Amino acid sequence: MNEKSLYAVIDLKSFYASCECAARNLDIFTTPLVVLDPTRGPSTICMSATPFLREKYHIPNVSRRRDLPNVPGMIYAQPRMAYYVEMSSRVVSIFLDFVSEEDLHVYSIDESFLNIGPYLKLANQTPEEFVMSIQKRIKDELGLVATAGIAPNMFLAKIALDNEGKKKAPYLARWDEKDVQRKLWKISPITKIWGISHGTENHLARIGIRSIEELAKADERLLKKEFGVMGKQLHDLANGIDPTDIRKKYVPKETNLSMGQTLNKNYRARGAKILLREMVDDLALRLRLSKQKSGGVGVFTGYSADVGGGFSHQATLLFPTDDNAILFQVIEELFDRYYDGGPIRNLGISFFRLGSYSYNQLSLFEAPEESEERHNLHVTIDEIWALYGKNSCLRATSLLEESTIRERHQQIGGHKA
Repeated sequence: MNEKSLYAVIDLKSFYASCECAARNLDIFTTPLVVLDPTRGPSTICMSATPFLREKYHIPNVSRRRDLPNVPGMIYAQPRMAYYVEMSSRVVSIFLDFVSEEDLHVYSIDESFLNIGPYLKLANQTPEEFVMSIQKRIKDELGLVATAGIAPNMFLAKIALDNEGKKKAPYLARWDEKDVQRKLWKISPITKIWGISHGTENHLARIGIRSIEELAKADERLLKKEFGVMGKQLHDLANGIDPTDIRKKYVPKETNLSMGQTLNKNYRARGAKILLREMVDDLALRLRLSKQKSGGVGVFTGYSADVGGGFSHQATLLFPTDDNAILFQVIEELFDRYYDGGPIRNLGISFFRLGSYSYNQLSLFEAPEESEERHNLHVTIDEIWALYGKNSCLRATSLLEESTIRERHQQIGGHKA
């Protein structure tokens, strides 16, 4: 095996729950703790549960408070997103003590890929010893349990992690090419493979492929006909092939910004428009901070579960802009055109076709000084927010019952910071 390209994927076990246990000096394997907001109703999502609860009471990854078992001594931990982000950044700092930034890919708040091959000779360690050193640092300094998978490529490392590394101590699994037939092909159902959805599973079943082994041995021409470029990718993954180079960072051709919120009660047109304007103000700030303008906007609504439905539509702007008023005007027009009066429980907006434009497009419908005055006002508010916080200067509508902006500004990822 070429040690120059050997990958490890490291995942923090039950991350949010483990952070809460670490803060309380509790053992995640003996403590009944769930991370959820106890001030919310029975439909509140459980963000994380300790391995003790997941293994003994079989609590799934996603569950609601009403579905949790009645366990003596259960601890309901209020989510603290700023704390979790801080803990995640400290873990990344530990990774950077072992590998360079070009050999690190942070996949999510609790999972990262590391190219460990170039560092083994210098460390005078086997791959397992090297990764165990990282796991020990994370445990000793932060009190978190890290699980790991090691393999010649990122895909196999992830499969090793998910199917072996997470299961039992020492929470480390190493796979190589010989494990493709011996282990990868035996995984069932096929959706347990990273990247294969139920839709892909059903499509494969329609052409007679029901296992990883059958997918690995399938005719590539058939797969390309059925799935296009993804057909070859599926065939490669089933054979344990992944040419991804961690040092070649992916740069998307087109970027976008989006924001959404799940509402705790039904909203109609009036209240929804208050929220849409607030979200435009927030997202336009991010637009200006990135020194970009938007060439298009979108709006999304989802109705309450007992009704179902909603809509999602986009519109291209006449010229790129970062002007809150113009962005909201087009979003409001989209909303008015497609909203049919249903009870709204999910609301979102997006800005797309982003770019750094060196010119300002003049409008035929207003004087240039009016546009400049608005721009200066938005920039001034941006500066006030940067100095004194986002709740320091808000629209008067923020005092209305329908507004959620003050609460959202105190959250990260929809949960209390």
